[in-house]
Amino acid sequence: MTEINNKKLTRFGFAFPFGSPHVSRTLMLAELIKLVEYVSDPFATKERYLSAIVEENCLAKRTQINRVITRRYLFELYSLDIGFLIFRALLFFWNCDITARPLLALLCAYSRDPLLRVSGNFILPLERNTPVSRQTMETFLDSQYPDRYSPKKLASNARNINSTWTQSGHLKGRSRKIRSRAVPTPGSVSYALLLGYLTDARGESLFKTDYIRILDCPFEKAVELAEEASRKGWIVFKRLGDVIEAP
Repeated sequence: MTEINNKKLTRFGFAFPFGSPHVSRTLMLAELIKLVEYVSDPFATKERYLSAIVEENCLAKRTQINRVITRRYLFELYSLDIGFLIFRALLFFWNCDITARPLLALLCAYSRDPLLRVSGNFILPLERNTPVSRQTMETFLDSQYPDRYSPKKLASNARNINSTWTQSGHLKGRSRKIRSRAVPTPGSVSYALLLGYLTDARGESLFKTDYIRILDCPFEKAVELAEEASRKGWIVFKRLGDVIEAP
């Protein structure tokens, strides 16, 4: 993406920082679930979310500094700001489609975290049951960022990244992880189509973006799930032969 396109996308909540929350944290799915449930207001402001984390300690962190750090990384991953379309839409599909939540979180984080985006180039093409170790991820990340990270930090990054892809369903296993398959749903497909639309994909190209690719979902299955979402009233989706109108 060009610098101009990146600037446009930041208005929707996409992010292109130099650093990455994955140098210290994972997808933080459990924390996000607890936070959204605790705040329980789709119109809550960013300040409300941040206050819930720090002042009210809704995530039960032991120290003040842990609360502040948690606030920082949840903000970096998700923005927590309904002023940004990608977070506002995340909350909408989050409440519509509970089973979609791991993929919704991944899609949002993917749009905001460059290290996670890069790691997708390694994880997504893998065949099912392919082993994925911390060391193989380290090697890949080091090839993408030569000499940027110390060996200790590289190991930490790889561990965090692998944990995130496990939380989303793309990997399974604890100490020995293998490539699995994510479980796409109408809500996750709808959110992926929206993210693709915001990056200027249109028509059939909406089903060829990285966001749909993340879902491990073949074209016809993704269309089927989009049609289901349309019947539920979540999105507007029309298909006539090879002509597609969405979202």
